[in-house]
Amino acid sequence: MAFCTVSIAGAQNDSRFGKSQFPIKSYIEKKGEGFEQQSLLKHLFRMDTSRNFGEKYTGDTAMEDFEPVGEGGTYPENNFGEGFDQTLEHMTWKNRFVVTREMADDNKIGSMKKKASKLVTAYNRTRENFGRALYLGGLSGATVDYKGKKFKTTSADKQPLFSKVHPNLVDNKKQSNLYADVFSVTALDAAETAMQNTKGDTGELLSVAPDTIWIPNDPVLKRAVFAAIGADKDPTTANNAFNFQFGRWNVMVDPYLTYMMSVMGVTGTPWFLLDSKFFEDQDGPVFLDRTKLDVKSVVDDNNDNNLWNGFARFTGGFVDWRFALAGGVTGGSNL
Repeated sequence: MAFCTVSIAGAQNDSRFGKSQFPIKSYIEKKGEGFEQQSLLKHLFRMDTSRNFGEKYTGDTAMEDFEPVGEGGTYPENNFGEGFDQTLEHMTWKNRFVVTREMADDNKIGSMKKKASKLVTAYNRTRENFGRALYLGGLSGATVDYKGKKFKTTSADKQPLFSKVHPNLVDNKKQSNLYADVFSVTALDAAETAMQNTKGDTGELLSVAPDTIWIPNDPVLKRAVFAAIGADKDPTTANNAFNFQFGRWNVMVDPYLTYMMSVMGVTGTPWFLLDSKFFEDQDGPVFLDRTKLDVKSVVDDNNDNNLWNGFARFTGGFVDWRFALAGGVTGGSNL
């Protein structure tokens, strides 16, 4: 699906704006494509499209293990049921910029492109910030307020994305993916192990394999992370023991995460582990596009200005929580 669509309604034959329409259209499309290639959003969510008002996600609990039945044995009856479900509803998002009659008369193409650039940047910035807001909201509550609208930050089990008491559906045993430990190589060892030992809704081992460390753009935390994984010798000992964390992680240092922490009043220095393969194999974090950026150019007969209206519908949320772990959060469990 293309990054955006740009349509020109009624102005292409208007001598006042006709020369500026197509350069602006081309500029919006190229600017958007460049931003999308650099976006981290696709590494935080499974990006998907939708043709409905919203989407419901559900799944089955795991099938029981195979049983030894011997030669000629009958097939066992294997029971599995429906898992937790999650419904994500789309939100409509709008913005616009205006090219005045005077700008068109004076052929201020450069100024018009700057306005177009700001529209595209605002659209992409909104998506990036919205995605981070969902994660950060999931550290403490069931919803997050983003620009005056509330969005769910729970996983399908109705617990916040990061919680000490995620229930298994079948046996109701509790599991945690929310921890208080500040980042260190020891905490990383323990957090990775905790994720690897995560169980499914029937108590089955899931083979979760975290491969990504996601952190805010904090100098102390950056130093700690790269010290922990950047050398093949153990950074905590003087005997040059092998550091098995060396060369095994993708690291995402995220200024958008830092910015949204300040906007939302999130204190401390949280850090996150993610399993990127989980995104592909399971319903974990989902970002849904119902209508990608649709920019329409029209002339306002009331003032002879050229309006460029940006319209989009998208949402995001979480289904299964097991793809992620948060550390460095006050009130979390202890690794």
